[in-house]
Amino acid sequence: MVQYILKRFLYMIPTLLAVSIVSFIIINLPPGDFVDALIAQRRAESGENVTPEEEVGLRKFYHLDQPLPVQYVDWITGIILEGDFGMSLRWNRPVDQLIWERLAMTFALSLSSMLFIWVVAIPIGVYSAVNQYSIGDYLATFVGFIGLAIPNFLLALVLLYISFRFFDQSVGGLFSPEYIDAPWSLAKVADLFSHMWIPMVVLGTAGTASLIRTLRANLLDELRRPYVTTARTKGLPEYWLLIKYPLRHALNPFVSSLNDIFVNLVSGATIVSIVLSLQTTGPLLFDALRNQDMYLAGSAIMMLSVLTVLGTLFSDLLLAWLDPRIRFS
Repeated sequence: MVQYILKRFLYMIPTLLAVSIVSFIIINLPPGDFVDALIAQRRAESGENVTPEEEVGLRKFYHLDQPLPVQYVDWITGIILEGDFGMSLRWNRPVDQLIWERLAMTFALSLSSMLFIWVVAIPIGVYSAVNQYSIGDYLATFVGFIGLAIPNFLLALVLLYISFRFFDQSVGGLFSPEYIDAPWSLAKVADLFSHMWIPMVVLGTAGTASLIRTLRANLLDELRRPYVTTARTKGLPEYWLLIKYPLRHALNPFVSSLNDIFVNLVSGATIVSIVLSLQTTGPLLFDALRNQDMYLAGSAIMMLSVLTVLGTLFSDLLLAWLDPRIRFS
């Protein structure tokens, strides 16, 4: 197992390198660069015209006067050798400071949404399979289809209205206004949890609805297997029979799909984060791409890629632990 994990970590190196190259190229594909966007913004806001000499000076100041391959080599070399992700062109701050303070919130929100999906999807999926065609099964099916059909951002707007109208809670963001810049304390952590339930439910709804259907279909297939009938005739208690054999086998596709859900939670929550004004990497990455802040955008994509690769490894390890028939080789 240790050898398998080390091998997977070695595979991460060329994977992340390829991601960095592709993302850096795609970020720079649109015509112009950050200086062009900055000049256009100045012209739109104040009507200020920039002379060619000033434009050359701005490009030299932001280190955009070098060819694109040289810019990439300087950026990736700084990351590998010094852990320096460069300076954000828009915010004029080190990229790592901007990313780390938001990446922790992104990971916490994604993890809580994943736990929400597990806690809700497994019991409902098991109940729907064991009580097939019952009222509860039809209700779970109906709610599942509704969860798949409603866009996340629309559900976010509905929950924002409910929390403000009926619970008198400050909406938007992960903290109340008085805790945004406050140092960490138990009160700030409690405030964070009081605000996290809305994005957790919003992000977890679609994944929950999908996994309920997946687990129900897999468990129904396992319950019709001959080994289940044999175990039942031997007098094995029904609840123990369900947990020990069919449910464990039915969870294989469930676990293997966790990585896809985790990727969607990490990278697909941008619109929800913008609607809810969350302090996560989604809005920061969107702003960086819009302003062609290539070092910030490329570093954010790299960080999200690391989380994605680690999520894939965790999913594979959990699947191998769940089913002894699966071998690391």
